[in-house]
Amino acid sequence: MDKFVRLEGLVAPLDRDNVDTDAIIPKQFLKSIKRSGFGPNLFDEMRYMDVGQPGEDSSRRPRNPNFMLNQARYQGAQILLARKNFGCGSSREHAPWALLDFGFKVILAESYADIFFNNCFKNGVLPIVLPAAELAALFAQVEGMPGYKLTVDLKQQVVIRPDGKALPFAVDAFRKECLINGWDDIGLTLRHADMIRTFEDRRRVEQPWLFA
Repeated sequence: MDKFVRLEGLVAPLDRDNVDTDAIIPKQFLKSIKRSGFGPNLFDEMRYMDVGQPGEDSSRRPRNPNFMLNQARYQGAQILLARKNFGCGSSREHAPWALLDFGFKVILAESYADIFFNNCFKNGVLPIVLPAAELAALFAQVEGMPGYKLTVDLKQQVVIRPDGKALPFAVDAFRKECLINGWDDIGLTLRHADMIRTFEDRRRVEQPWLFA
């Protein structure tokens, strides 16, 4: 998992409540357990005019010109601006995989579904909770300023607007440490690799029948 410390990124707005995980990555694309390759089908039903299928070349599909990710001003966005209850619905881990594979590293929303919120941290996506009033101001600024960027400083726990205003946010200390160091669950385990090897070597001596 890549480390996350500070990011200055272009913002893309998804101005709707209750975006569920099937909207983030539809069910027909859940045929792989790899973490890559889901970006082209992120928000598939909103992004394209037809119904997508696994293995299809999405570059040839007709796109919805009204959807923000198809607009030139939001190309390369790394910060997703959303509303309340983002990531509700089924508990598919493919949802944060798709967001990250597309290029999003930060989500700003009023609230999240619990499982999606946890899965984001485990996969290197930072989900930030901001009050509705602050989000409303951000939506207005994004709409009125092409190329709108925010700076997200995880160490200081602030989102910095272009006008210099800092919006503080809360984050669990353990999750913060994991993101800053790039530790997913496997990375956390591998920090104890020497102890694990010592334990395994001792077991081979003490209980050799287990390895016969």
